[in-house]
Amino acid sequence: MMRLFETHYIRTAQELDGMWDFKMEGFDKEYQMPVPSCWEQHPDFLQHRGKGTYTRKVYVKQNGNIRLEFKGVSHTADVYFDGEKIAYHYNAFTPFSVIVKDVKKGEHEIKVKVDNTFGEHSALHIPNDYYTYGGITRPVALENIAEVYIKNVRFTPYMKNGKWNAKIEVNIGSLSDTAINIGVKSTLGGYEMKSDVSVSADTAVVFEQEFDRVKPWSAKEPKLYMLNTVLSINGEETDDLIERVGFRTVEVNGSKIYLNGKPIYMKGFNRHEDYAVDGCAVSLQHMVQDMDLMQDMNANAVRTCHYPNDERFLDLCDERGIFVWEENHARGLLLPDMQNPNFEQQCEDCIREMIENHYNHPSIVIWGILNECAAETYEGRRMYKKQYEQIKSMDLSRPTTSATCRHFTDICLDLPDVVSFNMYSGWYKDCPIDERNNQEIDWIRKSGGDNKPIIVSELGAAAIYGYRDRSHCKWSEERQADLIRDNLEVYMNDDRITGVFIWQFADCRVTEEGEWFATRARCHNNKGIVDEYRRPKMAYDTVKEMFKKWKENKNN
Repeated sequence: MMRLFETHYIRTAQELDGMWDFKMEGFDKEYQMPVPSCWEQHPDFLQHRGKGTYTRKVYVKQNGNIRLEFKGVSHTADVYFDGEKIAYHYNAFTPFSVIVKDVKKGEHEIKVKVDNTFGEHSALHIPNDYYTYGGITRPVALENIAEVYIKNVRFTPYMKNGKWNAKIEVNIGSLSDTAINIGVKSTLGGYEMKSDVSVSADTAVVFEQEFDRVKPWSAKEPKLYMLNTVLSINGEETDDLIERVGFRTVEVNGSKIYLNGKPIYMKGFNRHEDYAVDGCAVSLQHMVQDMDLMQDMNANAVRTCHYPNDERFLDLCDERGIFVWEENHARGLLLPDMQNPNFEQQCEDCIREMIENHYNHPSIVIWGILNECAAETYEGRRMYKKQYEQIKSMDLSRPTTSATCRHFTDICLDLPDVVSFNMYSGWYKDCPIDERNNQEIDWIRKSGGDNKPIIVSELGAAAIYGYRDRSHCKWSEERQADLIRDNLEVYMNDDRITGVFIWQFADCRVTEEGEWFATRARCHNNKGIVDEYRRPKMAYDTVKEMFKKWKENKNN
């Protein structure tokens, strides 16, 4: 399943989930491997880092052009069609597609060479505090497309004279050498917009429309609408694309974030895509379970640490009114890491693919970049500035932020719209939480962040599931619950703070390469409120109580 709703009625497509032939470099045996999945879930590759090849036959039902779409391959993919290389892609967490022209009806072969090794070729996937799995980890589909087809549709809602309006940009691709006259029609909420154009190259058609009979999207009432765009030639419908959208605005004004003109407070979790029996290829069933558990704890927000998420999870957030902070893929990089010759291009590609593919999700209210990177250096500042500028060139409808841990040394706080900081008072450093919080906010205000919203982007403590100790020592469930309660008491009662994200929702696997394993018992980051099997720790009820208490206080 690619999405939680149908995206085409006219364009034909077949999903390629299922069993693929698989061969791992250095192994003589041939395997059958499910797609999507991580190869670490197979007993022969439990912690194998290497190069593997996926192959399957597909039957194309008609002569014409096809489009292959991969929602995620971890972390490098070389794609071949009938033995000819047609695509290369880097990064596990962003989708990519490739078009093959003039394919004959009949059986064909798709081959994907996957590489999850570390090295200079990989600036973003490095030994880290989460695991880089291997495999085709998200869904794959094959589509039949016409000579003129819809590449994507961008929906941007806004208020004008007290009424909802929207700008709808239909980006059209052409595979033809000659101009073709087409009709473009978009329907939404009972409104119909039309245009006739001549297409000889990639073209954009823009509609602007007032919608006076629609309801806004909000956390309380996440109203969604189907935006259906159809292309036609001589009155015959030839292609379509359906997006699901919501009417809402996100703005920063002073120290608050506003949704539809009303201030919001985000209380939620950092969530890695990692499940004990799935790896990073989290099944829809387990995505729903995660959402149910977070909402049971009265959360209203999630941060996709530290990379773009599976779009089906974002669909769930749209449906349930969960605020999303989605960020590009870069975590904990020192300046030498950021000076990798591939770093800037791989970041640029990730940001572009993230925004192009996820732009229409109303749940996404913040774009984030470069978690805990070298923001204390002038070269790092140049890169932060470049990435913020790239985001603003693609999307002016959402604020930007970055989570910093460069306390009292960060020189980039003037660049984002929202200032966010990671703080583990009581865990890594024994200090009064309120005193440390006041020091941090005072420094933020003097260092470029004055009169900006402030978010506590990470707070937490580690606990081993099932380890109980009456002394409440570190690593016990008791100590974790105590520290989270104490931290939330300070942050959620500070009017200068507009959101808190607990680190983290669930325990996740970390890499054994590098140094992370030495401080991560079980080779897991154990700060989850639930463990990797989603078994709740004592802190679960603490968070549930604290988040509910905040809601009740605000409603009084």
